Amino acid sequence: MNRIRIIDSKKHVGEEVEIGAWIANKRSSGKIAFLELRDGSAFFQGVIVKSDVEEKTFQLAKSITQESSVMIKGIIQEDTRSKFGYEILVKDIQLIGESHDYPITPKEHGVEFLMDHRHLWLRSSKQHAIMQVRNEIIRATYEFFNKEGFLKIDPPILTGNAAEDTTELFHTEYFDQDAFLSQSGQLYMEAAAMAFGKVFSFGPTFRAEKSKTRRHLIEFWMMEPEMAFTSHEESLVVQENYVAYIVQQVIDNCEQALHTLDRDVEMLRKYTQLPYPRISYDDAVTLLQENGFEDLEWGIDFGSPHETFIASQYETPVFIVNYPKAIKAFYMKQHPEREDVVLCADMIAPEGYGEIVGGSEREENLELLKARIHEFGLKEEDYDWYLDLRKYGSVPHSGFGLGLERTVAWISGTEHVRESIPFPRLLNRIYP
Repeated sequence: MNRIRIIDSKKHVGEEVEIGAWIANKRSSGKIAFLELRDGSAFFQGVIVKSDVEEKTFQLAKSITQESSVMIKGIIQEDTRSKFGYEILVKDIQLIGESHDYPITPKEHGVEFLMDHRHLWLRSSKQHAIMQVRNEIIRATYEFFNKEGFLKIDPPILTGNAAEDTTELFHTEYFDQDAFLSQSGQLYMEAAAMAFGKVFSFGPTFRAEKSKTRRHLIEFWMMEPEMAFTSHEESLVVQENYVAYIVQQVIDNCEQALHTLDRDVEMLRKYTQLPYPRISYDDAVTLLQENGFEDLEWGIDFGSPHETFIASQYETPVFIVNYPKAIKAFYMKQHPEREDVVLCADMIAPEGYGEIVGGSEREENLELLKARIHEFGLKEEDYDWYLDLRKYGSVPHSGFGLGLERTVAWISGTEHVRESIPFPRLLNRIYP
């Protein structure tokens, strides 16, 4: 007898198989009982007909508790009534591990309760679907950049430098030196780009920012490509091609997950239409001022309400380009025709999910970069190695970063970012 996973049921229609699973839910009606089974690959229904099984098997099916683990034996058959399309006609149930008083019952629960039980919440059908979408985005990311000739490089997690705001660093000690949890691998990826041309990293980053919005996390995963001999405009093309690609891959490969999440697939298809529109920071300020944001002044960074309104004017993600130099990182290249803005862009996702990508062309001139380091109150000696990149064969180069969790939340249509994180982060729960 074959032991299979639920996801492979379509390959075994009419066959007697066994499946190791957990009981997600159950119901019974007279002489028939139904078990909702999950095994980590998918959810489907087990049907137990009283006349087809031993009495003890039928009584077990009626009394078994939520999240008990079982070994099911039965025959796979088509089920045209369900979206999954298959079910198992159960012949025997072996109870492996009994579950008592499982805290997450089929009734509605508050977010805080679910976050406190995140290690168990992962078992739910919605969380299962979100993790499938997340996994597909990661798989598609590697596929996209491998096809485009990028090399995967892993920057350090413990660093001695700030890539952006030094107040957002988690401090620790590295023997007798100060060290910080990485807020971005970008500076190291620039070094890698000078060696390999086109590189990307995908790993955890940390921000010591006590944000009180649902959009912000202290720990998240970020994908960061860096490209030598690449202008800002060329980078924007890579960014939109990449985002459209991962959306299409989720559409193609996560049909069941999107159905579970009630995600509008036709809406997602719109997000694959290129090119994405571009609006300058200047024009965005004017747009906002003309639509009820009278207090917004030029030079202020946009917040969630601003980004949401700008995104509402478009049916796809939109780039906001050329932000004021004063509110952006020291490494961004000044606009060639203006001293007050830099060559950068934020990609804003539709439906109120905010910024999912931030990128820029990097300053390749040694003296200008030194001046910017001093403007930011940073110590030049802390960036000696970074300045070396401008001493030995400097070239125009650009890069960007995509936040995985917020992108997962957007593509999967979840209510807020925290739902797309696999495991509990204690500090995230302090700031709802």
